[in-house]
Amino acid sequence: MPAFRLSVLAALTLGVTTLAAVVSGDAPDVPRTKADLGALLFHDVNLSTNRTQSCASCHDPAYGFADPHGMASPGDDGLSLGDRNAPTATYAALSPAFHRDAEGRWTGGQFLDGRAATLADQAGGPPLNPIEMGMTDKAAVVARLREDPVYEAAFPSLFGAEVWDEADSAYAAMTQAIAAFEETEVFAPFDSKYDRFLRGDAELTKQEELGRLLFFSQQFTNCNLCHQVGRGQMDPRETFTDYRYHNIGVPQNGPLRGLNGIPPDQVDNGLLDNPAVTDPGERGKFRTPTLRNVAVTGPYMHNGVFQDLRTVILFYNRYNSKSAARQINPETGAPFGPPPIPGTLAQEELTHGPALDDERIDALVAFLKTLTDARYEHLLSRD
Repeated sequence: MPAFRLSVLAALTLGVTTLAAVVSGDAPDVPRTKADLGALLFHDVNLSTNRTQSCASCHDPAYGFADPHGMASPGDDGLSLGDRNAPTATYAALSPAFHRDAEGRWTGGQFLDGRAATLADQAGGPPLNPIEMGMTDKAAVVARLREDPVYEAAFPSLFGAEVWDEADSAYAAMTQAIAAFEETEVFAPFDSKYDRFLRGDAELTKQEELGRLLFFSQQFTNCNLCHQVGRGQMDPRETFTDYRYHNIGVPQNGPLRGLNGIPPDQVDNGLLDNPAVTDPGERGKFRTPTLRNVAVTGPYMHNGVFQDLRTVILFYNRYNSKSAARQINPETGAPFGPPPIPGTLAQEELTHGPALDDERIDALVAFLKTLTDARYEHLLSRD
């Protein structure tokens, strides 16, 4: 029995031949490239214990390869709920491998704490995570792969005749194929309104242009201190992240903790939870996310504590404002919570620049919406 339980919408990320096969109910042809194989694996629910969850379940191709379910993703068992928000997988392939940069600062990697050095490493995590896809071990995953005749033919063809000899080698091949799929243009088209503006094919509104100028300004905001990797403002491959790790004082998410059963005062150590990191000075830091597709991939922050993009801007603005009103979270009507780990707070980055008025806050939100890939621009109308 073929292993492909895909919706037609999910299958839009696959090739034409595969999409036709899904619609007709026939098994697709054997993939000829690792990326094509990875596309099938990315959408395959049979790689979870109860055959209900795939990579696409938490990185939905219809919603910016993020999870539309809410603050955190439910597990394959129907009961488990994580404590971190699933980030978008768009543009993830452009993150460098986890390493120390020239300044000695941890940079790159996958997951919010960088514990997966590469994209392939990341792809191998969820199937074996007990609160995600829940498979017992690599051998169990490989056994599921071998249930399907398409995989039986594709793996030796693409990875060599000995690929099935060891569970480790077959599992590694699976992760490499998924990574190859995530490295395709499907995940990084660079075709947002901002990209079209850079190419001279679109004009920004006055509000969007104000937001752009504010974003890249060293005088009026601190946005690009952490959300710019290119050397210039007009870099056509800008991913709007420095890939570094920062503690910005995101408050605890009480409602999420009420759902997943984790004690409300338990602190997420962030980067310090990465086995490669032992310095207590890294506690509470999380990798800077890309801002591409940010307007359609909420909720926000590592724990999904904010629902609205404007709230995120207001949260940053609280550090520069002496106004009592600016210390209030508009989503709760109460003050923003205190930083869980104040000792490693990125004070310099957070307090750079003056407080912003409503006009400038709205302009920044308008600019961030221009970073939405063309295929997701229709989602902006949900606001």
